[in-house]
Amino acid sequence: MFSLGARIRSFGYACRGLGFMLKTQHNAWIHLAATALVIAAGVWVQLSFYDWRWIVIAIGMVWVAEIVNTAFEHLCDVVQPEFHVSVKAAKDVAAGAVLVAAFAAVLIGLLVFLPYLRLPI
Repeated sequence: MFSLGARIRSFGYACRGLGFMLKTQHNAWIHLAATALVIAAGVWVQLSFYDWRWIVIAIGMVWVAEIVNTAFEHLCDVVQPEFHVSVKAAKDVAAGAVLVAAFAAVLIGLLVFLPYLRLPI
């Protein structure tokens, strides 16, 4: 049954999860710094509304990958605290997903920002 109180509590749980990620994952701080840098650069070059959409998608893609990776790694550590080769492989694959998202975001950023920089070629 729908409950407004339950929906509000679920937002609290989600915020606690994001807080856990920011407290425990050093890479999340790198993503946070990169996010701030990209937003500042976008304001500086006065990105168009259309270009902001691409930037928001790229930033969101990286954050979602990092959040899912954090949840996955934490779950693996709880279920299998001792080293296990299969758990290591699964965690490596999840980390690889973050890397792919980050590379894609960099490519999107280059495609969006390069026309604004008007570099002499």
